[in-house]
Amino acid sequence: MGKVVVIGGGAAGMAAAIGAAQSGHSVTLYEKNEKLGKKIYITGKGRCNVTNACDTEELFGNVVTNGKFLYSAIYGFTNFDMMDLMEESGCHLKTERGNRVFPVSDKASDVIFALERKMKSLGVEIRLNEPVKELIVEDGACRGVVLEKSKRKVAADSVIIATGGFSYQTTGSTGDGYEFAKAAGHTVTELSPALVPFICAEEDVRALQGLSLRNIAVTVYNGKKVLWKEFGEMLFTHFGVSGPVVLSASSYAAKTLKKNPLVMDIDLKPALSREQLDARILRDFDEAKNKQFKNALNQLYPAKMIPVIIARSGINPEKQVNEVTAVERERLLSITKAFRVTLTGLRGFSEAIVTQGGVSVKEVNPSTMESKKVSGMYFAGEVLDLDAVTGGFNLQIAWSTGMLAGRSCQ
Repeated sequence: MGKVVVIGGGAAGMAAAIGAAQSGHSVTLYEKNEKLGKKIYITGKGRCNVTNACDTEELFGNVVTNGKFLYSAIYGFTNFDMMDLMEESGCHLKTERGNRVFPVSDKASDVIFALERKMKSLGVEIRLNEPVKELIVEDGACRGVVLEKSKRKVAADSVIIATGGFSYQTTGSTGDGYEFAKAAGHTVTELSPALVPFICAEEDVRALQGLSLRNIAVTVYNGKKVLWKEFGEMLFTHFGVSGPVVLSASSYAAKTLKKNPLVMDIDLKPALSREQLDARILRDFDEAKNKQFKNALNQLYPAKMIPVIIARSGINPEKQVNEVTAVERERLLSITKAFRVTLTGLRGFSEAIVTQGGVSVKEVNPSTMESKKVSGMYFAGEVLDLDAVTGGFNLQIAWSTGMLAGRSCQ
């Protein structure tokens, strides 16, 4: 069988090495860092959200960019196949809220060790601290790679580029794969940080720094058009908003936000209709009828939020609760159902979980992950123009495309 070189020892690279080795190839994996899976160590807050245990068909609904391209890859190596691989390799898994799958140990390192054991059992040669300088492309075919340090040429029948994106660059995702792809004649689409916090215009948002909200609903608008709507958790920061529902929103909003600001409405009480919320406010006010307005809100809002809510409502904080008018109460209700912030930008790649954009999938065969421009050259993972929302979906893209690339090598 053939000699396969895998560039990159992250999720996609390790899956590709396993797939190629299982197909009987001689595989060498080159990783420029001192250890494998450096980015995996920090995913899921160090716990590694391996995949999502939803129905396989549901995976596609969570892919933001180029979901149709992934049909062959995902059905060829599904989320359940990945879970089986982990269990077989000694990393036992558990499923949590939202079908998120984690190691039972809550240690991302166990995922990496399991994959490393699997690669070694298949005879994969792992070369750490070994960056690749360039590809060897001759007569429309990829013939191997040139190593950075020694300048040594390594011949190969197939080369898999699994170098990651441009996010979390301290983990080694510095865009090398984009340069390899461009040098071989590929198009790299516009890159943008994704799954990243938003910057907000409002000063009062900064006063809420550190406040975490649960069970809220977030809607992002471009004018009247809804770009994203989701229920869950969020966090206020010194620059704007973050947290799970906000990060996912960034993937749908990134391209539009480059053209104009957007509006985010936060429903602080999504379980209540306007009528139910009004009745709740009246009940709270009735219980506190001899109190001042500023002292009657602690049942409705977190303490940190009360001064901001009062300021936005325009109601005199010293006013007796029983003097608050119906019009004023309506304003309070509106703020609660749509606490509005203006989104002016995204934080940078250093805070982005993934990169939106990458090697154009139009130039890659979806059935094999092989380049349509250069034979013997394959792509896998985040280097491609593929991304998804949070919940284990981006890692599943890496596992599936990596495995397909590895299995397709000649």
